[in-house]
Amino acid sequence: MQEEEMPKVTFKGNPVTLVGPELKVGDAAPDFSVVDNSMAAVSLKNYQGMVKIVSAVPSLDTPVCDTETRRFNQEAAKLPGDVVVLTISADLPFAQKRWCGAAGIDKVVTLSDYRDRSFALSYGVLIDELKLLSRSIFVIDKQNVIRYIQHVPEVTQEPDYEAAIRAARELL
Repeated sequence: MQEEEMPKVTFKGNPVTLVGPELKVGDAAPDFSVVDNSMAAVSLKNYQGMVKIVSAVPSLDTPVCDTETRRFNQEAAKLPGDVVVLTISADLPFAQKRWCGAAGIDKVVTLSDYRDRSFALSYGVLIDELKLLSRSIFVIDKQNVIRYIQHVPEVTQEPDYEAAIRAARELL
């Protein structure tokens, strides 16, 4: 049996190269080191015992990422307290904080992977050509096992929100 190719992803119709491992459903979720809006270090361990919906986006300051994060903020308000929605981008923490304040985002936790792309490289979502994160969704259970993955084939399109929310609800 031959090894599967990395997901085929395009940005504005042009193929891009994703760097990092190709994770599969059932894999242990790799740890990562990112920073929150106050520049504090955050890792997967910070959300131990919770169901995690991880939304990787290129930049909150783009229309699709804006729409996606606002939608997940609405959905997060309907989820129980043991589910957390994390939006990770390479935006600077200051920009994330400003954007969240302007957009009224209060349920989604925004995290920055700007320092060393730890999340992007651990989850195989670093767009080599742009050094941004490819639009992807990971649902991780309370034991830190990946239970759902979507790599959005065209980075400028929205993910399947319903499938991600359903996957998270099934873990409760």
